Amino acid sequence: MGKMEIGIIIAIMLLGFSTHNGKAEIYMVMIEGEPVISYKGGVIGFEATAVDSDSDEKIDVTSEAVTSYAHHLEKRHDMLLGMLFDRGTYKKVYSYRHLINGFAVHITPEQAEILRQAPGVKSVERDWKVRRLTTHTPQFLGLPTGVWPTGGGFDRAGEDIILGFVDSGIHPNHPSFSTHNSEPYGPVPKYRGKCEVNPDTKRDFCNGKIIGAQHFAEAAKAAGAFNPSIDFDSPLDGDGHGSHIAAIAAGNNGIPVRMHGFEFGRASGMAPRARIAVYKALYRLFGGFVADVVAAIDQAVHDGVDILNLSVGPNSPPATTKTTFLNPFDATLLSAVKAGVFVAQAAGNGGPFPKTLLSYSPWIASVAAAVDDRRYKNHLTLGNGKILAGLGLSPATLANRTYTMVAANDVLLDSSVVKYSPSDCQRPEVLNKNLVEGNILLCGYSFNFVIGTASIKKVSETARSLGAIGFVLAVENVSPGTKFDPVPVGIPGILIADVSKSMELIDYYNVSTPRDWTGRVKSFKAVGSIGDGLNPILHKSAPQVALFSSRGPNIRDYSFEDADILKPDILAPGSLIWAAWAPNGTDEANYVGEEFAMVSGTSMAAPHIAGIAALVKQKHPHWSPAAIKSALMTTSTTIDRAERPLQAQQYSGSETMTFVQATPFDYGSGHVNPRAALDPGLVFDAGYEDYLGFVCTVPGVDANEIRKFSHSPCNYTLGRPSNLNSPSIAISHLVGTQTVTRTVTNVAEEETYVITARMAPEIAIETNPPAMTLRPGASGKFTVTLTVRSVTGSYSFGEVLLKGSRRHKVRVPVVAMGYNR
Repeated sequence: MGKMEIGIIIAIMLLGFSTHNGKAEIYMVMIEGEPVISYKGGVIGFEATAVDSDSDEKIDVTSEAVTSYAHHLEKRHDMLLGMLFDRGTYKKVYSYRHLINGFAVHITPEQAEILRQAPGVKSVERDWKVRRLTTHTPQFLGLPTGVWPTGGGFDRAGEDIILGFVDSGIHPNHPSFSTHNSEPYGPVPKYRGKCEVNPDTKRDFCNGKIIGAQHFAEAAKAAGAFNPSIDFDSPLDGDGHGSHIAAIAAGNNGIPVRMHGFEFGRASGMAPRARIAVYKALYRLFGGFVADVVAAIDQAVHDGVDILNLSVGPNSPPATTKTTFLNPFDATLLSAVKAGVFVAQAAGNGGPFPKTLLSYSPWIASVAAAVDDRRYKNHLTLGNGKILAGLGLSPATLANRTYTMVAANDVLLDSSVVKYSPSDCQRPEVLNKNLVEGNILLCGYSFNFVIGTASIKKVSETARSLGAIGFVLAVENVSPGTKFDPVPVGIPGILIADVSKSMELIDYYNVSTPRDWTGRVKSFKAVGSIGDGLNPILHKSAPQVALFSSRGPNIRDYSFEDADILKPDILAPGSLIWAAWAPNGTDEANYVGEEFAMVSGTSMAAPHIAGIAALVKQKHPHWSPAAIKSALMTTSTTIDRAERPLQAQQYSGSETMTFVQATPFDYGSGHVNPRAALDPGLVFDAGYEDYLGFVCTVPGVDANEIRKFSHSPCNYTLGRPSNLNSPSIAISHLVGTQTVTRTVTNVAEEETYVITARMAPEIAIETNPPAMTLRPGASGKFTVTLTVRSVTGSYSFGEVLLKGSRRHKVRVPVVAMGYNR
């Protein structure tokens, strides 16, 4: 997949169980009793009701009842630990009070076993470790012309909406987050977060645009994984990823992207006036720990964020929880949604293979990554007239001139340095400057670029320091399907990614380069020139589903059984996204020391949705997270700019990349259409009780586990999980005939909707009623009946369309697999 992609792959990895007797580790402990978000009152001394448990409204965390109850929970955590263990034999890392009731503690496995047996303890889990999983995209999505003007222009887009980012921190002095050239930012009274002070500069991280900055590293410190000189014991971004994500969602508008003396356009966030609240829980070398991430989410919701962006997720379904939907991470997110927070989560970078999703639950928006219409291409012209296509985001060599080409292996200062793999041009001191100067340096693209420390940036620096006119990287032997991204460089440079084209280059060089009997070059005769790769080519074959983007079907448990919920939910740009970077960030070797980076991954797709959700929230401040998600999904598109069905990048038999027609397992409901999402006509709403009903009806789920989590008996009124009121329909095991019900709510003027459906011929589809008229704010039910006609052993795809008399179109994807029994 390429080193860049490996660096941003989103994962949560279960640590292997230690057999070391007595070795202390971090455990997450869940305790009986309501967290603040579900507290109804009634605990001794806490008669006042803190929150209506059946409501999904935000609660007043500043009320005396809530703060007293939160303090009461923390005292219970401390009391339990104090009763069981001697002082000094354990270290409590966090108390979780807001979204879940429990704590993280650093103890030995023997102590963990004692805790498991203690009355009132629901579960004791070893901590997970986590890793993190522009620009042109505002124009591609139509924001400057079709969306921002409706809210007062870019300088009002996202006004007073607070986006929370649980990531690697932020580079606060970046122009994407500056307030120098903007209207003054007023206070946001609803936000209760704080700004930590930078220990080096003694200044806090906030400026009005950034309104909150906190970091969470207690678990990392307790585990001995934290290095303050590298990881920064503050919200400062030591990685680059966090600054990039925040800028995509909410960076300032029109920021020039300058690198190596060239300008690559102007960057803007989706909601350039939105506020940024940073919750750093990911770090440079080791990623992070779930205990820290859950603490960050808990704090963000407590502080009052409106939208939460998560570019982290599990790398496999949990082995200890009966369902993917109630692992501790997703359970925390369910409580966040209960509090009224919209959550965008990256779907994962395990594509193009099926069942590689890392974002499972219906209460969050799982975002797949698309390639937009911008492509960077370049070419190398050889002295024999052949033109070789390649990638090179670089200036051209002088027009109408060719330059001598010299291979790194032929210009070594001393043959003894071969052990340093000189052909990858990472070490200028081993090459002869006299032979390289004024020429084009030929280098080899090895596995060291994919899984090692080599970078194209370093090749460029080597070539420049030796006085080369430019460089060529030839790919000879990396694995088929490796993903190559263009990298901006300041001198002419090109990567020949096609192995057969690299062979043509090498053959030409060898034929043109006479050698003596020892193999030493007598004279360099091969010549070439490098084209101009700075200007992108805009393609109509966009958007496309990116090769790396994780695919469905969704899974319901660790046995990889299919779930009756469609994932991913939506597709958004996630390939070659220009945005802010931290100069001290080390996540991408090609962008070390730079202010901007062009990175790919579903990590980059999620903040597009978070930022667009902020625009929807700004226009409709009282909509629930489910209503916002519905608006984004039902208005999305399944055709590209050339009005053809969306294509998905896929491997062909030889593992070269090809294109296939995309399905809902690639893109969910389709590619986001921000303008339409602001005015969807109808929404499919759902809340906390609906989601609990969904989990209760998932096959194989233990009702006791639900009771432990929700403190109430299972609600089976939904009947089947496929009846959850989501804007998609998925039936993984359709036998005979099944009918699902959906409820829509009119969020526009009175309108009559005609309901139709189409489906692949293996499955018959019918809808009822054929039409409905809804007044503003009114709701109506319709049913969709699916019947197996023939069993094929694969999924069939279709859609339900509600077409309004006022031109609203509401589209619902349908996926089903038919069985004989």
